[in-house]
Order: sequence, then structure tokens, then C-alpha cells
Amino acid sequence: MAEKSFESQMERLEEIVRLLERGEAPLSESIKLFEEGTKLSAAMGKLLDKAEQKVTVMQESEQGELVETPFVPEEEV
Repeated sequence: MAEKSFESQMERLEEIVRLLERGEAPLSESIKLFEEGTKLSAAMGKLLDKAEQKVTVMQESEQGELVETPFVPEEEV
């Protein structure tokens, strides 16, 4: 089965949140939705981690040349 896109997973997660917030589903269905949402969240986190590892920043060196450097989130600086 093909891997779902981040965007399609986000749409499904938002749908699950809406369904759970309504509070109309029986407990057993709510548990299934919660479990699906948890799995989606974990999968999306992995996709974001992979994307972050691929991101680079173009910075100008002292010599005026553009240099590609790895992206470091502000939290780690």
C-alpha cells in the first residue's frame, strides 16, 4: 500500500478530532478513533523529522559566497 501524504494524514486527523469533539460516537468507536489518531500523529511526526533532516539553509560566507549549511531549529541553538 502506498504511503499517504502528510496532508492527507492531517486531514484525517482533523476529521478524527472533530468526531471525538462532538462526543456522539459510542465508546468503542471513540477508542478506535483515538487509536487511529495516535498512530497518525506518530507517523506524521516521523515525516516531519525526516523533512527537518533534509532542510538546509543558504548562508553568505565572509567571502560573499553562498554556502549550504544544515538547518538547526532555534530550540537547539
